[in-house]
Amino acid sequence: MEDKLKRYLDEVKGHMDKSILHLEEELVKVRAGKATPAMLHGITVDYYGTQSPINQVANVNTQDARTMVIQPWEKSMLHVIEKAILAANIGVTPQNDGELIRLVIPPLTEERRASLVKGVKSLGEQAKVSLRNIRRDAIEHIKKMQKDGLSEDSAKDAEHEVQTITDTYTKTVDKHLEAKEKDIMTV
Repeated sequence: MEDKLKRYLDEVKGHMDKSILHLEEELVKVRAGKATPAMLHGITVDYYGTQSPINQVANVNTQDARTMVIQPWEKSMLHVIEKAILAANIGVTPQNDGELIRLVIPPLTEERRASLVKGVKSLGEQAKVSLRNIRRDAIEHIKKMQKDGLSEDSAKDAEHEVQTITDTYTKTVDKHLEAKEKDIMTV
């Protein structure tokens, strides 16, 4: 029973790792006035009947801190990529010169920075809710295990361990949010 409990706690950590990973992926998409290829994650284009990420049909590079260049492997993809970027509404208008697409990232206004920070905090709260849901499910599972023969002391220790794990991951979320907020507010 103790081995089963240990495996379950490892599983809980794995779920919490996934929540943190998801938060990191979402934070990368929030632009802080700098051009990064990660801004295009999640944007797909129709490539011969298959939805493909832009980085699988074109070279995506940053020319400088505020300019990103997308060079499709096939010229016929220029307009398709341009439409996909416009549809994704990432706040940047693509410039198509017939050879490649340029994305010029405008400098952020103070108002826009505050708006981005608010959005980042919302992402952080979603991650914390996810962690709390994982904790709740874990404690319910431990109580079921207790009914199935796990000792009361072991169950209490496991619940305490789940809370400790949750607190650790919550601090990680706070660190990520603090770093992203600093990145956004830096002019």
